[in-house]
Amino acid sequence: MSFSRSVEIVTKEQLKNDIFKFAIQSEEMAKVALPGQFLEIRVNDNIEPFLRRPISIHKIEQEESELEFIFQVRGKGTEILAQKQVGDKISVLGPLGKGSFQFENYKNIAIIGGGIGIFPLYELARQARENAKVTTYLGFRNKDFVVLENEFLQVSNKLVLTTDDGSYGQKGFAIDYLKEDCQKEKPDCIYACGPLPMLKVVRDFAIQNNIPAQVSLEERMGCGIGICLGCSVKDKNSDGYKHVCKDGPVFDIADVEF
Repeated sequence: MSFSRSVEIVTKEQLKNDIFKFAIQSEEMAKVALPGQFLEIRVNDNIEPFLRRPISIHKIEQEESELEFIFQVRGKGTEILAQKQVGDKISVLGPLGKGSFQFENYKNIAIIGGGIGIFPLYELARQARENAKVTTYLGFRNKDFVVLENEFLQVSNKLVLTTDDGSYGQKGFAIDYLKEDCQKEKPDCIYACGPLPMLKVVRDFAIQNNIPAQVSLEERMGCGIGICLGCSVKDKNSDGYKHVCKDGPVFDIADVEF
């Protein structure tokens, strides 16, 4: 179930020069939101930019009726959104996405994220930690791009943080440390979100080692509800396509080509 509402921004935090964390208040949305879902946000009432901006849900606070989302300024739309202040109201459609992270039946999970792809993985770790061992692998380009380290420490049994150049945490790629740990103990399932090259390596590794895996895909979305068909991915199980906004954004790796 999703809603279209004008909601108030209740908190705003600048995590980096171009990365912002907002919290909005909506009892209806917070009550039904699931890890892995996203919001479609209209940044202003003008004609341009015409399309809403899809942004993943970072944190769900049902008791406070709040949803948090994090975004990086990458164009005119997100630049306008970054100028919003606490108390302002924005038009939000959500929560969207039929495909959310499925974790309830697993007792030992591995979460891997790269760059801004880590944002939707936090709520997954937070909820899964209640009944499972959670090992999280986060990869960044260098120390200047590292965000949310303390937050993930609090919801992970083990956190491995890597940078490509070794300027912070472990040197190398997050997937290398996941592979190393899997030689000692295989997780029940792998969850991933991040750059496409990283997702492809995770996919291949999971398939080769017979480990279930779920990925959150990021595609350009126009409508967010499956009408414009702009976010199509090949369906492995048929000659057709699935749509990231409507059928995802989270998919089992056995179901889609990417």
